[in-house]
Amino acid sequence: MSLNPRLNRRHLFAALGATCLPAWAQFRVEISGVGATQLPIAIGEFRDESRTGVAAIVRADLERSGQFKLVDAGLAPITELSSPAFTDWRAKAADALVGGSITRLADGRFDVRFRLWDVVSGKDLGGESQLVMQDDLRLAAHRMADAIYLKLTGERGVFATRLAYVTKAGRQYALRIADADGEGGQVAVTSPEPLISPAWAPDGHTIAYVSFHTGKAVVYLQDLATGQRRTLADFRGTNSAPTFSPDGQRLALSLSRDGGTQLFMINRDGSGLQRLARNLAIDTEPVFTPDGRTLYFVSDRGGGPQIYRMPVEGGTAERVSFNGPYNVSPAISPDGRSLAYVARQDGAFRVCVMDLANGGGTRVISDTVDDESPSFAPNGKLLVYATRSQGRDVLMTSTLDGKVKAKLIITSADVREPAWGPFGR
Repeated sequence: MSLNPRLNRRHLFAALGATCLPAWAQFRVEISGVGATQLPIAIGEFRDESRTGVAAIVRADLERSGQFKLVDAGLAPITELSSPAFTDWRAKAADALVGGSITRLADGRFDVRFRLWDVVSGKDLGGESQLVMQDDLRLAAHRMADAIYLKLTGERGVFATRLAYVTKAGRQYALRIADADGEGGQVAVTSPEPLISPAWAPDGHTIAYVSFHTGKAVVYLQDLATGQRRTLADFRGTNSAPTFSPDGQRLALSLSRDGGTQLFMINRDGSGLQRLARNLAIDTEPVFTPDGRTLYFVSDRGGGPQIYRMPVEGGTAERVSFNGPYNVSPAISPDGRSLAYVARQDGAFRVCVMDLANGGGTRVISDTVDDESPSFAPNGKLLVYATRSQGRDVLMTSTLDGKVKAKLIITSADVREPAWGPFGR
């Protein structure tokens, strides 16, 4: 018996190819829901916006976060040099206003500028300027959204971070690294067979994943800058479910080298293999707490797959999930206060969030029925997960209360196995 619903229902053990391909995936984003409290913000057309789409990316980023409600800013450009009529914007119920410009310089670079105003108080909150090449305009827009998010919420935005995910188009699978909105992706690995379980190193430079190209599951590490790949775990039996420690120096993973599927720790260079528990159960899908002291994992030691936790060096395991007979795929928020996982309820697989800090209360945040692989954004404010919607495999982002969702749909491929990368770009 496999404890992982994506292995039961998708049979995603993979063969590997190392061919790099150009970016091709284009997402359609559908945002739904209304947050409990959203700041009304107007983002005007930037000067020369039609050539770049920067303002449109900023709007989509902020709306997808669930923290903002877009106010129609009209078609007239608003630049960083404008003098807004705050009374008029208050009449439109805008609390904040953004204007900017995109200027192409003689050397081919673009000068991307914005300014943010507090409409309620009539104050200039400042702005920023970036000099970027054309290929970095999307990143410049994401950084602009991050800057606005920080100024208005006091917290870091995640728009300039990256996602890893697996696509399937025809008979071809690919592990892709893309922007946090799913766009701008590059192929890291391709295969005629599925690829599974991408996991980011904390520095954002390396990714671990599982492939089956030798006829069994093998764990690899790949440097994203150079494309160099090396084998981390190719022991007898199955090698699966890698996850990096918070310091990036070790990985926990699930191996069947000793007969049963059990948890092990291994150094990043492949040395120091250590078994963490000895029992007859299947233990898999480990994840570290942010302090690196505890592992959450899935086990059937109680009869059915449930989530447990134990000290990182091994020891007594404590059951955590009690909401139904089948709970898998744990993910811990960056502050350690929330646990996301997939629960089977009346035959449906749905993402739930447990409040670890306040008594373990649990809420279902999804309204779909075939959810997999939840992963927290590095600021802990959003989740990404895979699901099935209208006959397609798609990615979904959601606020932790489930009230604002964004569906990311690739028109030419099915998408699974998301993993949200760390801060650092």
